[in-house]
Amino acid sequence: MTGFRRLAIPDIVEVTPAKFGDHRGFFSEVYKRSAFEAEGIHIDWIQDNQSFSAERGTIRGLHFQLPPVAQDKLVRVLRGSIYDVAVDIRKGSPTFGKWVGCELSAEKWNQLLVPVGFAHCFMTLTEDVEVMYKVSAPYSKDHEHAILWNDPALGIDWPDLGSAPVLSAKDEAALPLADFDSPFEYEGRPA
Repeated sequence: MTGFRRLAIPDIVEVTPAKFGDHRGFFSEVYKRSAFEAEGIHIDWIQDNQSFSAERGTIRGLHFQLPPVAQDKLVRVLRGSIYDVAVDIRKGSPTFGKWVGCELSAEKWNQLLVPVGFAHCFMTLTEDVEVMYKVSAPYSKDHEHAILWNDPALGIDWPDLGSAPVLSAKDEAALPLADFDSPFEYEGRPA
């Protein structure tokens, strides 16, 4: 049975599917619509994406897409481990500008549900990390946006890996949250 655990910001959910193993290997239903719907999570996933990061300390984010193609994400690690972070960017939310983090790994077999209205980022904790994630809307270059991963106002407690992070030029140039006029509105906890 899949486990669901709401984090300090209850809209962010750690999901841990059951994993059944024997001498041959294992089997797991990594996503089952009925299990999510039983938890009140109704999302129409339309695409799966996969990324590979060769170096430990690679940062990807804080990314999101603007409406009308804003994306829910369900993130899981196929190989290695990451520190996964979601930042609330919904106007009027009691947790606006707050963040939650969770270590995801192939070994832990856990996933993170990041709904629309949150910026998402991860740092790789090992080399050769593969991440797969479902999204509820297609990629749109015209709607992609990023907030600075280390914005001091957010105070994200990133793991100290003892070396400078590996970033894309786009992520290095991202603006702080204070310079972003969010189109996302808080509508309360999902039903």
